[in-house]
This record gives sequence, structure tokens and C-alpha cells, in this order.
Amino acid sequence: AYADLRAHHLENEIPPALRFDPLMIVDAAELAASLEPGPSVWSDPGPVERPDDLQQLAFASVAELSALVRGRQVSCVELALLALSRLRRHDPDLHCVVTLTEERALTRARELDALLDRGEWLGPLHGIPYGAKDLLAVAGYPTTWGATPYRDQVLDDTATVVRRLDAAGAVLVAKLTLGALAWGDVWFGGITRNPWNLEQGSSGSSAGSASAVSAGLVPFAIGTETWGSIVSPSTRCGVTGLRPTFGRVSRAGAMALSWSMDKIGPIARTVEDCALVFDAIRGADPADPSSVDMPFGYRADRDVRTLRIGYLQEAFAEDGEDSTLNHTALQAFADAGIKLVPVNFDLATLGVDPYSLSFVLSAEAGAAFQDLVLSGRDDELVRQVRNAWPNVFRTAQFIPAVEYIQANRHRTLMMLMIEYLFTRVDVYVTPSFGGANLLLTNLTGHPQVVVPNGFLAENAPHSISFVGRLHDEATLLAVAKFYQDATGWHRRHPPGF
Repeated sequence: AYADLRAHHLENEIPPALRFDPLMIVDAAELAASLEPGPSVWSDPGPVERPDDLQQLAFASVAELSALVRGRQVSCVELALLALSRLRRHDPDLHCVVTLTEERALTRARELDALLDRGEWLGPLHGIPYGAKDLLAVAGYPTTWGATPYRDQVLDDTATVVRRLDAAGAVLVAKLTLGALAWGDVWFGGITRNPWNLEQGSSGSSAGSASAVSAGLVPFAIGTETWGSIVSPSTRCGVTGLRPTFGRVSRAGAMALSWSMDKIGPIARTVEDCALVFDAIRGADPADPSSVDMPFGYRADRDVRTLRIGYLQEAFAEDGEDSTLNHTALQAFADAGIKLVPVNFDLATLGVDPYSLSFVLSAEAGAAFQDLVLSGRDDELVRQVRNAWPNVFRTAQFIPAVEYIQANRHRTLMMLMIEYLFTRVDVYVTPSFGGANLLLTNLTGHPQVVVPNGFLAENAPHSISFVGRLHDEATLLAVAKFYQDATGWHRRHPPGF
């Protein structure tokens, strides 16, 4: 039977007939009714003027650039050319670009300027350049997945996320690097670098997305996360990232690594920039059966003092080089008179180490790339160390189906455990890599925002994270914005760029 199945090739985009649904443990209608309805209310960026040298806009926020475009102080073509020139100039140091999409970008930018000439404005992303992780298909351009066996792959499709950004007026200027098949920061062209320290990789797997935003090459980029691939490079590069709820953003046209864990989200300079992008890409899509529609009523002026905000007590109790930064992050809430509620995962009752479920990802990734293993072309991947994908894919062929199903039954209990935690708080704060949070919340599908919270050493950014209820990105982003505005670490930029 195995041989018969293997004789028939499956495209990466074909999902299994089993579907993960984080809403299975809640009343979806009741949840939707509890969320803030739209439309969203954005911050006023204040007076913004065109600088004499457009290079001074390299680190402007999406909101600031949007005001310049809408006020006709800067054209869409000028912003596209600025991004393209910076990508060309700095990529030799950063190795963050797989393919420039120059013709597509300039054609679209001219169309967007023409729309403005006619008095038509598509919204806050009108004319804003961005980069996309190169596991998102874009018709007419290579989609390499960062891996040697696929470096010449051209898919006759455009990912839903890219289509939605097109419709919102954003301008794709580059397909950015990812660690091969979404692992780490090593791809077929080398190592993507951290703009704060060019001797260091940018982490991954959304390596190029975080690096390019950090260096001021694009105002925002699209990344993906299965287990840390937005959180980790955002931390390393000192930028802000949103990993949305599983199912909030369509994955149609994206490389599948784990059908039950993959998520697509924005990496930007500010929390509100992430919210602006998220608002454009969220929503149900017939091409992705896991995607759903839920309300999103982000309010920049929301009073977070009315919310129940917790902190992951056991994670903050861990002793490490980041302990001081982590505890200092909590002070911003104390200074505002907000008393944080201590919360913990009930792992004792659960009885299972969350890391014992990590092979769920391995099993699905091994299925997604079984053809690569059986053909022997996994030997072409650059990294062949013990924990790199080639060996994970190979050993995954021997994971029993019964154990995979049992792990997912334990996963249901984990979902119930975290849902119970959220009966006490609306959002909780956690060290980004503290305890089991990162793996747990990726398994349960909960959203997370990662923001800079200082430096471990000179040119060594660090982060703190916020986790919210399923599909309640509006509340989550409001709390993260409060912290970001109160601390200002996001305003620091790497020297030399």
C-alpha cells in the first residue's frame, strides 16, 4: 500500500483530509460576538513632511509613509525606487534578497500614482513597498523556498496574501530569503545576516523578512511561523512581528511545511504597522479550508487599563542572561498603574511535556517533503547537521501513525488548558523564549506579538512577547502597542544603514 501511494506524486499544496481547528474547543459564534467589531481606528501619525533626501524615509513607519503618499508629497514610484535602491545597495552585506520584483513593482507603482491622480485612494497601504518571504508564490517569478532543489522553480500562481496586498495598494519589491524549506537562516545563497551584527545570522526562518525591515530596506515584510520563525528573527533583528491565530490568514500559494501549524503574518517596525498589514491580509479564502472570517476592530486609542493583563509567572522566574530585561519590561505596566495577574500553564495536570509533541511538526514536514527524501535530492540541501531538515525528514518516515494521532489527542488537552487560562486574563506577557510558551501556543494556534525590549549587549537586540485569545488580535495588538509606546525600543536602528 505504501509503495502504491508513493508511486503517485502529490504537489506540496495538497493538504491532508484531516484539518486542525483551534475553534473546536470553543463556541465560535460566542467568541466572534465577544470580539471588537470593525472597522479599525488607526493612530494619527501627526504632521509629516517630505525630507530633502528621501533616504531619510528609510525607517519611517507605514503610517507616516501613507500620510506622505496620500498627501501627494511622495509618489508611489519614488517609494518603490527608494526600496529597490536600498535592497540593491545593502544586499551584498545582508544576503536577504532572493529575487527583486522590479518590473512588477514599478508597473504597479505607476498604476497607483494614476489612481491618486483620479482621486482614488485604496487605503493606508496604497503605494507602500514590501517584501515577501520566498515561500509565497508570485506568478512570473521564481519561488525557491530557499532550497537548492527548488531554486529554479516558477509556480504559475500568486499567493492569496500577495493578491490581497495588491488589492490594498501595497507594492511588492522583493522576494526575501528564508532558511532552506523554512529552517534557520542558511539558504542556497549563503547566510542571511543580522543588520545589528554582520558577523551573525539573522535567525530564521523568516530571515530575509526580519533583516530587510531592520535595515530599513522595506517598511514591512511578510513572514511565516510554524515554531518560532517570526518570533526568533524579529528578536534577533530588533523588529516587531505578529504571528496571527491559526486560520486567520490564508495560506493558499504558500509552501506547506506543517498543515496544522503554519501561519502567515507581518514583520514591521511598529505594532500598529503590523495591525495595518494584518487588516489587509486576514479573512477566509475558499482556497484554504482552514481560513476563517472573524471580526477585527483594532483601536489605537483603546484604554488597556480596562483589560485583564497577565504575566507568565514561571517563565519570568527562569534565571538567564535576559532576566533583567524581562523584568524591566513588566515595569512599564506598573508605572501605568496596571497590576498584572500571575498565570501559569497547568502542565502538572496535563501530565505531558509539551516538547513530547514536537514530532507533530516533524511528521507533517516529513510528509510534505517525502518526495524529496525518496528521490535522494534532500542531499542537495546546504545544511546536513543532525537537527536540520534533511535528517528530520528522513527520520520522520518512521514515525508511527498511531503515535501522531495520540500526540494530537494530547494537543486537544493543551488547547483546553490554554483556553482555561484565558478565562482569567485577556492577554499575557511572556519572555519570548521562556518556558514552553512558544511551542505550546504554536501547537494550540494562539496569536503572539513580539516587540523589542532592549539590548543584551551592544548591538544585540532582545524582545518580549504578548499572547492573546484565539482571534482576538485587536486586543493583543492594543496591549503590545501600549508597551511599545511606553518604552520606545523600536525607534533604535542598526548603525550603518
